[in-house]
Amino acid sequence: MTDGPLVGLDETASRALVRPGPLSELLADLGNVQVAVPVLAVALAYVIWRHRRIGTDQWWLPGVSAALLMALVPVLVIPLKVLTDRPGTPAVPPATGYYPSGHTATAAIAYGAATLLLLPLLRSAGARRVLLVLCAGLNLGVGFGLTRRGYHWPLDVLASWCLGTILLTALWLFLGRRLSRSSRRTSAGTPSRRTGPS
Repeated sequence: MTDGPLVGLDETASRALVRPGPLSELLADLGNVQVAVPVLAVALAYVIWRHRRIGTDQWWLPGVSAALLMALVPVLVIPLKVLTDRPGTPAVPPATGYYPSGHTATAAIAYGAATLLLLPLLRSAGARRVLLVLCAGLNLGVGFGLTRRGYHWPLDVLASWCLGTILLTALWLFLGRRLSRSSRRTSAGTPSRRTGPS
């Protein structure tokens, strides 16, 4: 990722975007593991509690799946950084390994997985829309903050959004199949472990 037709455009876009300031620093920090992962952990705890409380078969599956997906982020991102060995922007100390952005990938999976797990538990369409807008806003904010501050090139951020989209789609499809299979068994009369007198 050190040469090619997109690199020149990327560098031009970066020069136009970089304007370090407190807001860009704050937005970039939302992609830190210390910020994004605890948000996901709280969402997972709530989702697991709710599914267990309502007696969902495999109540643990959504939370465990999202936690494993979060753990997969460094497993995928670190080898890509080593493989591409892209240098950082002029705003950061000389180093390589900036592509793709780990902060962007962390934010995409943490906020995105939390959103996917919480959406089915929200009853009103308005609440679901607010959650989706919040998730999109957080992820756009992280990407903007990282490029505005000069921590990453725009393509570093875009690559992590693409990776996050693939991983979150896989999580959504996996959970959709598993949970619909579980609900079909229950509706067909196969008792769940939590059945009993109402």
